[in-house]
Amino acid sequence: MADGDYPAVGRFVFAAFNELELAVTELGSDSPTSYLAFFGHAFRRAGRVLNAGDGMQKHELLVFAAVALVAGCTSDRSTPTGYEVRLPLYAKPAHAGQSDFNFNTHLTGDEETPPNASPAQGQAVLRVSDDGSSVDFQLIASNINNVVQAHIHCGPPNFAGPIRIWLFPQIGSSGTALTPPGVVDQNGVLASGTFHPAGVTCPQLTVPNVGIIPAMPVLDAIRAGLAYVNVHTNAGPGHPAGPGNLPAGEIRGQLDHRNNP
Repeated sequence: MADGDYPAVGRFVFAAFNELELAVTELGSDSPTSYLAFFGHAFRRAGRVLNAGDGMQKHELLVFAAVALVAGCTSDRSTPTGYEVRLPLYAKPAHAGQSDFNFNTHLTGDEETPPNASPAQGQAVLRVSDDGSSVDFQLIASNINNVVQAHIHCGPPNFAGPIRIWLFPQIGSSGTALTPPGVVDQNGVLASGTFHPAGVTCPQLTVPNVGIIPAMPVLDAIRAGLAYVNVHTNAGPGHPAGPGNLPAGEIRGQLDHRNNP
């Protein structure tokens, strides 16, 4: 049966599944977070594919499509591997008193300081251990060229702050960028692993129009929305500044528990 033969809700869900399948195929279905990382992307694409009218309210379409997509993400999956059990980034809810167990952010050039017109996008997901001693993460970056490094920086939105946690090419409190041009064509998972925030502190910051932000542990800064993920590109000497050559940062996203899906 063609998708045009379904009623409005059915056709919306049909298109949403098609877009989700394309995203998963692009990343590889063995990635435990690929379905979820591009969940919103598939939603938006499906909404543009179809005329969301047909007498249906927008919220009704979203509810039906959400239920169907969640079912599709959780059905027909093989038994989880050790990796998937260790890093089920969205699966484990916070326990009582811990409302900031997971952190999520979408990275774009619009979030950079200053903003840029990069077509690249990214997604970063962090999962804090029960005792706060370790943080599992996965960083996805797509449609971006010449990636040489990525980090967690300290600072509020619209402020360029210092690096405190390296995510790529090394993981930890220190690292070294790749020699330009780095990863020339990046599409998919850029980095994943675990870092340990103990002993890592964001310095006191003086932010224009905000004032002084006191020094604090990096995990406290993340919880307070005062840290961000930044992916840097560098094409090497002799290349004009622009997408693929923005050493100060090409795509960025503020980390905050309110950004959780």
